[in-house]
Amino acid sequence: MPTLLHIDSSAVADGSVSREVTAAFRAAWQAQHPEGTVIYRDLAAAPVPHLDAHGISGGFAPAEARTAEQAAAFALREELIAELEGADAVLIGSPMYNFTIPSTLKAWLDQVILMGRTAGEAPSAKGTPVTVVASRGGSYAPGAPREPYEFVTTYLGKVLGELGLEVDFIVPEFTMAPVVPALADFIPNAAESKARALEQAARRAEELATRVAV
Repeated sequence: MPTLLHIDSSAVADGSVSREVTAAFRAAWQAQHPEGTVIYRDLAAAPVPHLDAHGISGGFAPAEARTAEQAAAFALREELIAELEGADAVLIGSPMYNFTIPSTLKAWLDQVILMGRTAGEAPSAKGTPVTVVASRGGSYAPGAPREPYEFVTTYLGKVLGELGLEVDFIVPEFTMAPVVPALADFIPNAAESKARALEQAARRAEELATRVAV
Protein backbone atom coordinates (compact mmCIF):
# COMPACT_ATOMS: atom_id res chain seq x y z
CA MET A 1 0.00 0.00 0.00
CA PRO A 2 1.13 3.59 -0.63
CA THR A 3 3.21 5.44 1.95
CA LEU A 4 2.99 9.15 2.72
CA LEU A 5 5.84 10.83 4.60
CA HIS A 6 4.31 13.80 6.44
CA ILE A 7 6.60 16.38 8.05
CA ASP A 8 5.44 19.40 10.06
CA SER A 9 7.90 22.03 11.26
CA SER A 10 5.75 24.82 12.67
CA ALA A 11 6.67 25.64 16.27
CA VAL A 12 3.00 26.48 16.88
CA ALA A 13 0.74 23.59 17.80
CA ASP A 14 -2.63 25.36 17.80
CA GLY A 15 -3.55 27.93 15.18
CA SER A 16 -0.82 26.99 12.73
CA VAL A 17 -1.98 27.52 9.17
CA SER A 18 0.73 25.28 7.72
CA ARG A 19 -0.40 22.46 10.03
CA GLU A 20 -4.04 23.01 9.11
CA VAL A 21 -3.26 22.82 5.40
CA THR A 22 -1.03 19.76 5.69
CA ALA A 23 -3.78 18.11 7.75
CA ALA A 24 -6.23 18.77 4.91
CA PHE A 25 -3.81 17.16 2.45
CA ARG A 26 -3.30 14.17 4.69
CA ALA A 27 -7.05 13.70 5.23
CA ALA A 28 -7.69 13.71 1.49
CA TRP A 29 -4.80 11.29 0.91
CA GLN A 30 -6.02 8.88 3.57
CA ALA A 31 -9.55 9.02 2.20
CA GLN A 32 -8.12 7.57 -1.02
CA HIS A 33 -5.78 5.14 0.75
CA PRO A 34 -7.36 4.23 4.11
CA GLU A 35 -5.16 1.14 4.39
CA GLY A 36 -1.98 2.99 3.45
CA THR A 37 0.88 4.03 5.70
CA VAL A 38 1.54 7.53 6.99
CA ILE A 39 4.92 8.21 8.57
CA TYR A 40 4.57 11.38 10.60
CA ARG A 41 7.38 13.52 11.95
CA ASP A 42 6.55 16.59 14.02
CA LEU A 43 9.88 18.38 14.06
CA ALA A 44 8.72 20.81 16.72
CA ALA A 45 7.54 18.14 19.17
CA ALA A 46 10.40 15.75 18.38
CA PRO A 47 13.21 17.61 16.59
CA VAL A 48 15.97 15.64 14.94
CA PRO A 49 19.48 16.63 16.05
CA HIS A 50 21.64 18.86 13.93
CA LEU A 51 24.12 17.05 11.73
CA ASP A 52 27.43 16.84 13.57
CA ALA A 53 30.97 15.74 12.71
CA HIS A 54 30.21 12.09 13.50
CA GLY A 55 27.18 12.07 11.22
CA ILE A 56 29.12 13.71 8.42
CA SER A 57 32.20 11.49 8.62
CA GLY A 58 30.10 8.38 9.20
CA GLY A 59 28.38 8.97 5.89
CA PHE A 60 31.66 8.55 4.05
CA ALA A 61 33.19 5.72 6.09
CA PRO A 62 32.56 2.02 5.37
CA ALA A 63 30.17 0.50 7.92
CA GLU A 64 32.85 -1.79 9.31
CA ALA A 65 35.25 1.11 9.83
CA ARG A 66 32.90 3.46 11.67
CA THR A 67 33.57 4.39 15.26
CA ALA A 68 30.82 3.86 17.81
CA GLU A 69 29.99 7.58 17.61
CA GLN A 70 29.87 7.50 13.81
CA ALA A 71 27.71 4.38 13.82
CA ALA A 72 25.20 5.92 16.23
CA ALA A 73 25.01 9.18 14.29
CA PHE A 74 24.69 7.44 10.94
CA ALA A 75 21.97 5.11 12.24
CA LEU A 76 19.69 8.13 12.57
CA ARG A 77 20.60 9.33 9.08
CA GLU A 78 19.86 5.85 7.73
CA GLU A 79 16.45 5.83 9.42
CA LEU A 80 15.47 9.24 8.06
CA ILE A 81 16.83 8.52 4.57
CA ALA A 82 14.99 5.19 4.43
CA GLU A 83 11.74 6.99 5.26
CA LEU A 84 12.29 9.37 2.36
CA GLU A 85 13.29 6.61 -0.04
CA GLY A 86 10.30 4.46 0.92
CA ALA A 87 7.70 7.19 0.51
CA ASP A 88 5.38 7.33 -2.48
CA ALA A 89 4.72 10.99 -1.68
CA VAL A 90 6.12 13.54 0.75
CA LEU A 91 4.24 16.35 2.49
CA ILE A 92 6.15 19.16 4.22
CA GLY A 93 4.76 22.03 6.27
CA SER A 94 7.24 24.91 6.29
CA PRO A 95 6.21 28.28 7.71
CA MET A 96 8.49 31.22 7.07
CA TYR A 97 10.63 32.19 10.05
CA ASN A 98 12.81 35.27 9.53
CA PHE A 99 12.55 34.97 5.75
CA THR A 100 13.51 31.27 5.57
CA ILE A 101 12.63 27.77 6.77
CA PRO A 102 12.49 26.67 10.43
CA SER A 103 15.84 25.44 11.76
CA THR A 104 14.21 22.12 12.63
CA LEU A 105 13.44 21.51 8.97
CA LYS A 106 16.97 22.48 7.98
CA ALA A 107 18.27 19.90 10.48
CA TRP A 108 16.11 17.21 8.87
CA LEU A 109 17.34 18.16 5.41
CA ASP A 110 20.97 18.04 6.52
CA GLN A 111 20.42 14.54 7.87
CA VAL A 112 18.76 13.14 4.72
CA ILE A 113 20.99 14.78 2.11
CA LEU A 114 23.80 12.30 1.50
CA MET A 115 26.03 12.65 -1.53
CA GLY A 116 26.22 9.43 -3.47
CA ARG A 117 22.84 8.30 -2.21
CA THR A 118 20.02 10.82 -1.97
CA ALA A 119 22.11 13.43 -3.78
CA GLY A 120 24.46 13.19 -6.71
CA GLU A 121 24.20 11.66 -10.15
CA ALA A 122 21.53 9.07 -9.27
CA PRO A 123 19.40 10.33 -6.34
CA SER A 124 17.75 7.39 -4.59
CA ALA A 125 14.37 9.13 -4.18
CA LYS A 126 14.33 10.69 -7.65
CA GLY A 127 10.86 11.37 -9.00
CA THR A 128 9.06 11.26 -5.66
CA PRO A 129 6.41 14.01 -5.52
CA VAL A 130 6.83 16.49 -2.68
CA THR A 131 4.15 18.98 -1.67
CA VAL A 132 5.39 21.88 0.44
CA VAL A 133 2.95 24.06 2.36
CA ALA A 134 4.98 27.28 2.61
CA SER A 135 2.97 29.62 4.80
CA ARG A 136 4.07 33.14 5.60
CA GLY A 137 2.81 35.97 7.81
CA GLY A 138 2.73 38.59 5.06
CA SER A 139 3.09 38.52 1.31
CA TYR A 140 6.28 37.71 -0.56
CA ALA A 141 4.58 37.06 -3.88
CA PRO A 142 6.00 38.34 -7.18
CA GLY A 143 5.69 42.11 -7.21
CA ALA A 144 5.25 42.43 -3.44
CA PRO A 145 7.65 44.82 -1.66
CA ARG A 146 9.14 41.93 0.28
CA GLU A 147 9.54 39.58 -2.67
CA PRO A 148 13.39 39.76 -2.52
CA TYR A 149 13.28 38.43 1.06
CA GLU A 150 11.60 35.14 0.15
CA PHE A 151 13.97 32.28 0.98
CA VAL A 152 11.52 29.46 1.62
CA THR A 153 10.26 28.39 -1.80
CA THR A 154 13.46 29.63 -3.45
CA TYR A 155 15.62 27.51 -1.13
CA LEU A 156 13.42 24.42 -0.93
CA GLY A 157 12.82 24.43 -4.66
CA LYS A 158 16.56 24.30 -5.26
CA VAL A 159 17.58 21.81 -2.56
CA LEU A 160 14.70 19.38 -3.07
CA GLY A 161 15.14 19.67 -6.82
CA GLU A 162 18.79 18.69 -6.41
CA LEU A 163 17.54 15.46 -4.83
CA GLY A 164 15.56 14.76 -7.99
CA LEU A 165 12.25 15.28 -6.21
CA GLU A 166 9.16 16.63 -7.95
CA VAL A 167 8.31 19.74 -5.92
CA ASP A 168 4.96 21.53 -5.76
CA PHE A 169 4.21 24.50 -3.50
CA ILE A 170 1.04 25.60 -1.75
CA VAL A 171 1.47 29.11 -0.34
CA PRO A 172 -1.02 30.53 2.18
CA GLU A 173 -0.13 34.17 2.86
CA PHE A 174 -0.96 36.89 5.42
CA THR A 175 -1.30 34.29 8.18
CA MET A 176 -0.38 36.92 10.79
CA ALA A 177 -3.04 39.40 9.66
CA PRO A 178 -5.57 38.35 12.34
CA VAL A 179 -3.08 38.99 15.16
CA VAL A 180 -0.84 41.83 13.95
CA PRO A 181 -2.61 45.23 13.99
CA ALA A 182 -0.43 46.57 11.16
CA LEU A 183 -1.77 43.79 8.90
CA ALA A 184 -5.44 44.12 9.90
CA ASP A 185 -6.41 45.45 6.47
CA PHE A 186 -5.27 42.14 4.99
CA ILE A 187 -7.52 39.88 7.07
CA PRO A 188 -9.82 39.24 4.04
CA ASN A 189 -6.73 38.38 1.97
CA ALA A 190 -5.62 35.96 4.67
CA ALA A 191 -8.96 34.21 4.73
CA GLU A 192 -9.04 33.95 0.94
CA SER A 193 -5.47 32.67 0.75
CA LYS A 194 -6.07 30.06 3.44
CA ALA A 195 -9.27 28.83 1.80
CA ARG A 196 -7.47 28.53 -1.52
CA ALA A 197 -4.60 26.66 0.11
CA LEU A 198 -6.96 24.18 1.78
CA GLU A 199 -8.66 23.54 -1.56
CA GLN A 200 -5.32 23.13 -3.35
CA ALA A 201 -4.09 20.73 -0.67
CA ALA A 202 -7.11 18.46 -0.95
CA ARG A 203 -7.00 18.50 -4.75
CA ARG A 204 -3.25 17.84 -4.86
CA ALA A 205 -3.59 14.93 -2.43
CA GLU A 206 -6.34 13.37 -4.50
CA GLU A 207 -4.31 13.76 -7.69
CA LEU A 208 -1.23 12.17 -6.18
CA ALA A 209 -3.22 9.39 -4.49
CA THR A 210 -4.76 8.52 -7.85
CA ARG A 211 -1.38 8.58 -9.56
CA VAL A 212 0.14 6.26 -6.98
CA ALA A 213 -2.80 3.88 -7.21
CA VAL A 214 -2.40 3.45 -10.95
